Amino acid sequence: MLSVAVLASGRGTNLRALLEAEQGDRLGPASIEVVVSDQDDARALERARHFDVETMVLDPDGRDREAYDAELADALEDRDVDLVVLAGFMRILTSTFLSAFPQRVINIHPALLPSFRGTDAQHQALDAGVRVAGATTHFVTEEVDAGPIILQSAVPVRPDDDREQLSQRILATEHEILPASVRLFAEGRLSIEDGRVHIKGDVDIEGRIVPEVADDG
Repeated sequence: MLSVAVLASGRGTNLRALLEAEQGDRLGPASIEVVVSDQDDARALERARHFDVETMVLDPDGRDREAYDAELADALEDRDVDLVVLAGFMRILTSTFLSAFPQRVINIHPALLPSFRGTDAQHQALDAGVRVAGATTHFVTEEVDAGPIILQSAVPVRPDDDREQLSQRILATEHEILPASVRLFAEGRLSIEDGRVHIKGDVDIEGRIVPEVADDG
């Protein structure tokens, strides 16, 4: 069984999607073993406890980024974590952490990368006047929101959308592609070559088979 740690700073709705996917046998051979937050009042911690998952708060106060990331990496290594998933974790991870989990950290971003990197991607999309927005899962690298892309899902941008309306539409598709990405990793169906992710076999997203994203080459 693949041991997964989820890092979250806020409400934890993507965490909930992962936990429900595991409960419904949709994460494959993956098990969420610990949820870590940098905020002691994060709703994500409550969600984890509801599912009887271990929680941990690592307060960044008094630590520089390198020291924080070293302590975080040590805590996850002590728990034999195989995969780290960022589900609304509002800290940029340094090489200290990423070197401990090479090609084993996955993030979900509310935009169709490489467009609209960084914070408030939904507002960036509205300001740009795009007709389509969406979500992306990707492996995390030192460059923010620039790692190899795993899955993407698009949603329409409607003429009367505000930030909240668009955010909710994107969030719904985040809840689909993040569990699917974790399952692909757990099943050993992802590989990275020349900075691109290759997927072996069809992709099952919420019961929908999406063969066109598969790459057996």
